[in-house]
Amino acid sequence: MKLSFRWYGKDDKITLQHIRQIPGMDSIVTAVYDVPVGEVWSRESIADLKKMTEDAGLKFDVIESVPVHEDIKLGKPSREKYIENYCENIRRLGEAGVKCICYNFMPVFDWTRTQLDHVLPDGSTSLVYYQEQVDKVDPLKSDSDLTLPGWDASYTRDELASVVAEYNAMTEDDLWDNIMYFLEKVIPVAAECDINMAIHEDDPCWSIFGLPRIITDEKNLDRFLSLVDDPHNGLTFCVGSLGCSNKNDIVSMAAKYAKMGRIHFVHMRNVAVLDNGFEERAHLSSCGSIDMYAVMKALHDNGFTGYVRPDHGRMIWGETGRPGYGLFDRALGATYLNGLWEAIEKGSKE
Repeated sequence: MKLSFRWYGKDDKITLQHIRQIPGMDSIVTAVYDVPVGEVWSRESIADLKKMTEDAGLKFDVIESVPVHEDIKLGKPSREKYIENYCENIRRLGEAGVKCICYNFMPVFDWTRTQLDHVLPDGSTSLVYYQEQVDKVDPLKSDSDLTLPGWDASYTRDELASVVAEYNAMTEDDLWDNIMYFLEKVIPVAAECDINMAIHEDDPCWSIFGLPRIITDEKNLDRFLSLVDDPHNGLTFCVGSLGCSNKNDIVSMAAKYAKMGRIHFVHMRNVAVLDNGFEERAHLSSCGSIDMYAVMKALHDNGFTGYVRPDHGRMIWGETGRPGYGLFDRALGATYLNGLWEAIEKGSKE
């Protein structure tokens, strides 16, 4: 296991020096954040990130993410330009020594939550998803509230309604066709650069607003991996995204895909699964619905050697900042994951 930590660049209030002080920290997970989706990242921007990371004593191995332009997902003729730009970004990141790229294929909306500061019983705050609040929103109606957390704020109301309508006219099979087209173009480039492409599951792992979502469960992950059966075509195994549905057996899936060598990156996040959604919780197994020890053991016992980062943390001890991405609780999570891994490793040798 290579422990990693997400960092939002030089404007992140959490410094690389703070991250370096977390025991066992190996790599930084970051990206170029000032280039529009679909455009080519400059070598200078990539080199700056690499230098800052390595000057802090950390490795520049993981990018999260190189976003996929909506025209690629929609299968528009303009996708050719954006796919070529995507391939060029892979090449440039390969030149800089990057080993893993995380990305997603979620239509329009990235992660979706209904509140970013829900107060938990211990007084900490976390991200939550309540279905009844989502049900009150209709992106196609002009009088609907379009302010759910996680949405791309660059869209105007009319633009958002337009792109949602385009996706509503698609079937899941259409989206499968478009992702296969994308993979057939980019995976050979990733293989040439020896970069592992690691798709992130849909978050949450079910359809919202009638939009097609396909990276959701074991059956669909099997289908995805078979589209281009190359070890560079793999997964960001997000425990929280998959684990928010009781239909997903997270432990068996972790074991299965680790044994296949197709998990390149792991997001370890605990959630409490509710009848009406889920709440993000502390990493400790007993705080949520996921047996974090069992997931880590499944990864270990099946040969996983990739990158792991503590995913969304609570806001604790009065910390303020980017919801889900404070320092304190993610540092606690990293230490907990380190402890689990050490115990599992030593136990396996007895």
